[in-house]
Amino acid sequence: MILAAGRGERMRPLTDTTPKPLLEIGGKPLIVRQIEALVYAGFDEIVINVAWLADKMQETLGDGSRWGARIAWSVEALPGLETAGGIAHALPLLKPGAVLVTSADIKTSFDYRELIPRLEMIDENGNKAAQLSEARPLAHLVMVPNPPYHPEGDFALGEDGLLTLGETLPRLTFGNIGIYHTALFTRMDPDKREKLTPHYRKWIARRRVSGALFSGEWKNVGTPEDLVQQNDS
Repeated sequence: MILAAGRGERMRPLTDTTPKPLLEIGGKPLIVRQIEALVYAGFDEIVINVAWLADKMQETLGDGSRWGARIAWSVEALPGLETAGGIAHALPLLKPGAVLVTSADIKTSFDYRELIPRLEMIDENGNKAAQLSEARPLAHLVMVPNPPYHPEGDFALGEDGLLTLGETLPRLTFGNIGIYHTALFTRMDPDKREKLTPHYRKWIARRRVSGALFSGEWKNVGTPEDLVQQNDS
């Protein structure tokens, strides 16, 4: 799933008329870079959530066949349902089990093939009979070194491969690439606007989230200055 429903307030005025995921770097929309990377890694069934300028997104990307993908659209009412709400709303379009979720507005060299073993592990964990009581990871987050705009980071990575809230270890930043078992979202209201961060903290405290550090190219393209910088690089 690619999260693409937000208006992109920090990217205004560009996003007043163009959906943020369709802004271009090197002549290619941000979201197309993600679609191509996912298809290259074997993820060709893709759900995209949309809200702001949803029609323009759907008209531009269509069914995804030009990139070898099959796109299903999860349409949300404005202003959108945030991250947790967006995934919960899209559940009818997602196969039960482990799902790879990424953002439309990151530019990265991350190879999504690296997550295939993690997907299989999360899927197996979540399909156990006692999935919501056993201490098995039901989510996996890709972490990156803290960028200048977020020096305090989000969560820490323990030696056991599980994420912690970072009370004693240095924190890293969540790279907006994660795997989640759909069981984590089935009790959420599919029409409620809700962020993922409070859920991350709850799941991490319960030792349900693993993580890994990616130190390669990663950029959250959040402002017009970021867009200019990436086009000049």
